[in-house]
Amino acid sequence: MTQVEEFAASGRQRVRSIWISDVHLGTRDCQAEKLDGFLGEFDCDHLYLVGDIIDGWRLRKSMYWPQSHTNVVRRILSMARHGTRVVYVTGNHDEFLRRYGALNIGNLLLVDEAEHRTADGRRLLVTHGDQFDVITRYHRWLAFLGDHAYEFSLRLNRWLNYWRSRCGYGYWSLSGFLKYKVKKAVNFISDFEDALAHECRKRDFQGVICGHIHHAEIREVKGVTYHNCGDWVESCTALIENWDGSIIQYRWTESDSAQQPEADGLEEKLPEAV
Repeated sequence: MTQVEEFAASGRQRVRSIWISDVHLGTRDCQAEKLDGFLGEFDCDHLYLVGDIIDGWRLRKSMYWPQSHTNVVRRILSMARHGTRVVYVTGNHDEFLRRYGALNIGNLLLVDEAEHRTADGRRLLVTHGDQFDVITRYHRWLAFLGDHAYEFSLRLNRWLNYWRSRCGYGYWSLSGFLKYKVKKAVNFISDFEDALAHECRKRDFQGVICGHIHHAEIREVKGVTYHNCGDWVESCTALIENWDGSIIQYRWTESDSAQQPEADGLEEKLPEAV
């Protein structure tokens, strides 16, 4: 069963590993402030950036880079400077970095894929996942068309959620609704998961950690543990490894002044290092 933790500002905590993907720095819908706040609450031995951290596709069309996006980059570099091993796994939106594959600068490593050993000894493949997306790999024009459609849905979503907030309703994801309701989209996600599971079995990995489809998930797929980081555009999710090797899904939620989130459960799930 997937364990999901909500963000609670309860002081810095130390965990073994953190995975984030699909941040899309350089776009207006990137939730950079939330990500900066999230990373500021943790110390970790390993930080994996699982692709599409910088959106090169969008930056080629127009330059958008506010201070909050710079703050995220500074936060990550600061973590590396203070001893965290940062592994940047490239994705399709930041594929311009793939020409610098296997670049190692201090505690920052740039790779196309990585292997992670959990505290309990499992071998996990860490990959963005675009290599297992038939559309992205073989029909790039459809991938670009899909990116434009997703951008449009996000713009429409901003408008819808503006009026929802005016009426007292919470955030609602149009693109997430479409993913769950459109049969072809559901089949695409299933095919994507199956392809990654097949690759893991072929290469003797016990699990995979990926991103790409902006759908956070932890579940068993044909004998392989499938982990998807989600994104920092809409869902604001990450994966965290505890000191016993267990991996949980972490979801940021907005806390209002009327009701603060409970922190007790988080302390049990994420024990201090000894």
